[in-house]
Amino acid sequence: MTTVAADGHALRLAVEEFLYDEAALLDEWRLDEWLELFTSDARYEVPSTDRRTGGPADALMLISDTRSMITARVKRLNSRKAHREFPWSRTRRIVGNVRILSRHEDELEVTANFVVYRSRREVNAYMGRYLYRLVAAGDSFKIRFRRAELDLETLDSHGTLSIIV
Repeated sequence: MTTVAADGHALRLAVEEFLYDEAALLDEWRLDEWLELFTSDARYEVPSTDRRTGGPADALMLISDTRSMITARVKRLNSRKAHREFPWSRTRRIVGNVRILSRHEDELEVTANFVVYRSRREVNAYMGRYLYRLVAAGDSFKIRFRRAELDLETLDSHGTLSIIV
C-alpha cells in the first residue's frame, strides 16, 4: 500500500494527535469520552492470537463488537460488575509508527504500532498493531473501525483480556 502524499505531513500529525488523545482517554479510564470517538456504525475487533489476520467470518475473535456492544462493554467496565477490573488496572499506552495507508473520500485507513502496559499485581505487556478507519468529523476524526492485532502467541501469562487494548 502507498502512503498519502498530498498534505500528508499535516494530516499525519493530526492523526497522530488523535491516536495519542485516544490512548490518554483509555489510560485515564475516561471510557465514556472514549466511546464518543466512535461513529454509530463502528466496529472494534481483536482477533485471536493464532489468526491475527482472520476476521469474524472465518476465525475466532477475542473481540468483535458493534457500536452497541462497545457501549455495553464500556458500561460494564465502568461498573463493579467487571470483577477483573475493579479496582481498575493501571495502563500506559505507547503508540508509534503511525502511517496513513490510504485515503478514500472522507475516510482514512491508518495503522500504528502499540504497547499497552497493564499493572495489576504484576505488569503485563500487550503489543501489536492497530488498524483504523477514521472519518473526518469537524476538525478531528471519528473511529469507524478499530482493530488491535496482538503480537502474542498466547494470553496464558496475561490471563483474560479484560482491558481495552
